[in-house]
Amino acid sequence: MLLLKIVALGPIHGYGIAQRIQQISRDVLQVKQGSLYPALHRLEKRGWLRAEWRDTHSGREAKFYSLTRIGRRQLEAETAHWERLAVAVSLILVQAVL
Repeated sequence: MLLLKIVALGPIHGYGIAQRIQQISRDVLQVKQGSLYPALHRLEKRGWLRAEWRDTHSGREAKFYSLTRIGRRQLEAETAHWERLAVAVSLILVQAVL
């Protein structure tokens, strides 16, 4: 879900995704390359992401990812599921305190 959300902001390469997650989470979340790139390949294989090779600001080529229409629908479904889960966990935590 987090990868899809970051890519939904606009085309971005893998290293940029990892940086953006770390930055937005204020260094709480860090995605390791060994997890990131296999996950991106799986999302691309499922048709949720599209990838194309482009030049980066440093002049090197990198694979830039963008969200597909199917990926956007999946992001919406994953977000709705996360919101339901977060509410359920909050209810349990509040009840456990009482």
